[in-house]
Amino acid sequence: MASSTAPRHRAHGVPRTGLNDAALVAVRHLTGAGRRTVAAAGTSGLVVAVLGGSASAEAPISQGAAIDTQALTASARAAAITAPMVTVPVGATWSFATPAFTVVADPPPPPPVVEAPTAASSVAVGRYYAEGVPAPDTVAGNAVLEIASRYIGVPYVYGGGTPDGFDCSGFTSYVYAQLGISLPRSSSAQGSVGTVIPADQAQPGDLMWWSGHVAIYAGGNLQIDASQPGTTVQFREIHRSNPTFIRLT
Repeated sequence: MASSTAPRHRAHGVPRTGLNDAALVAVRHLTGAGRRTVAAAGTSGLVVAVLGGSASAEAPISQGAAIDTQALTASARAAAITAPMVTVPVGATWSFATPAFTVVADPPPPPPVVEAPTAASSVAVGRYYAEGVPAPDTVAGNAVLEIASRYIGVPYVYGGGTPDGFDCSGFTSYVYAQLGISLPRSSSAQGSVGTVIPADQAQPGDLMWWSGHVAIYAGGNLQIDASQPGTTVQFREIHRSNPTFIRLT
């Protein structure tokens, strides 16, 4: 016998797939976290819209961002579906650790090594040392040169006649005075004392005279004198030609 009741069919709707289930999971997850999530399945893939607001589900939506999961890798798609949002408390602070370190200064350089002076290299005079030509061997045993060497490094001072500063004639008169020999104060006057001797007979300790300058002969091609402003008492090579050698007794 035929039934007169029409068969009942399920209403037409969108087919349910795994993407629908993933969307429902996302909605539940965000709803529990106090956020709103709208998930929709489309022909191009699943689109999850994350709408951020306050912690209250009833608060108005303040911002949103859409993620096209079709363009994501499988792992990124799974992460976007299962944990699409990271929340941070309003009063959260951040900091970073700085490793402790200590700054150590380089040690000071060692002091320069100063070799002990010798008669053949330089002559020590208090804090002064020869800065020009090394002292000749003729210093040892020569009373005039030994006295003169005491003042190596004393600066040239015009009109000076003491260890605070010498000019040329002030230096020679000061040195010879310590041997009991008195000389005039000016260089021009010193050229008229003593005995003039030939250059080949000159000996260390003799006076050397030029017009306007005097020095003490140190042997060979060396002299010691107070030369000119800006220099000091030094042994130096004879730098003026044709000196007059004078023997003082």
